[in-house]
Amino acid sequence: MQDPSRIAADDFLEHINRAATFIRSIDARPWRTLVVLGSGLGALADEITDAVRIPYADIPGFARSTVQGHKGQFVIGNLHGTPVAVMQGRMHFYEGHPLWQMTLPVRVAHALGATSMVITNAAGGINRSFQVADVMLITDHINFVGMAGNNPLAGPNLDAVGPRFPELTTAYDLLLREAALGAAARAGVALQQGVYAGLAGPNFETPAELRFLRMIGADAVGMSTVHEVLVARHCGMRVLGLSGITNVARLSSDEGDPPTHDEVMEAGHHIAPKMFAIIRGVLPEVSA
Repeated sequence: MQDPSRIAADDFLEHINRAATFIRSIDARPWRTLVVLGSGLGALADEITDAVRIPYADIPGFARSTVQGHKGQFVIGNLHGTPVAVMQGRMHFYEGHPLWQMTLPVRVAHALGATSMVITNAAGGINRSFQVADVMLITDHINFVGMAGNNPLAGPNLDAVGPRFPELTTAYDLLLREAALGAAARAGVALQQGVYAGLAGPNFETPAELRFLRMIGADAVGMSTVHEVLVARHCGMRVLGLSGITNVARLSSDEGDPPTHDEVMEAGHHIAPKMFAIIRGVLPEVSA
């Protein structure tokens, strides 16, 4: 695939339209909310009724998800009474996909009528008040990959979709955050709040990097989310972000055990019921 900074806007629109047309030819039911499921959280898609499941490999232009715990399919149906589309697994920057292709599903969802996105991830807890299996409501993010010049909005702007210079002071919708806090309270789930730092991966962070992230205000760190949020906001979509805290970050090399992906997947089993309760409770507001 072409580098994201070199793909022409007309070519990019063709990719979006081709994928949207393909999905619509399989299932043309209307829906307005895209749900992106992170590591260990794919089981929520199994709760969808009247589901149509489309593997990413079948959708023109979609990259394949290669990471354990990411099934790699687009699921359309009803989630507890709300029409949704769910990404059961996502693509990551470290898998080698161009950023325009990695975020293509969000563009396609918008072309299909999505006006909002609920995005989830697995994250390491930097904030010392966080514990494994906590859920954090994302209030803001720090995009280190973008600061280094890797931005899905780089290259020719899609003027028909969004502005050249989108603002991100309202990246995570305040009303949706309030709705999530209400849904968590009704479900009896203690919901943390904080800033998510998005890094490239695939390596886990060094203690020095984690101390730096804590110093600049990050509460959790992961390897996803920020790119999809940038694209969703460029399209004018409302965004709700939730992080599942899968491990407590090691701020020194002699503190605790080193993190592993198996640990992330295991923590997901404990996070999922809390995360799913919040999503179920907030979906009517998100889709309103």
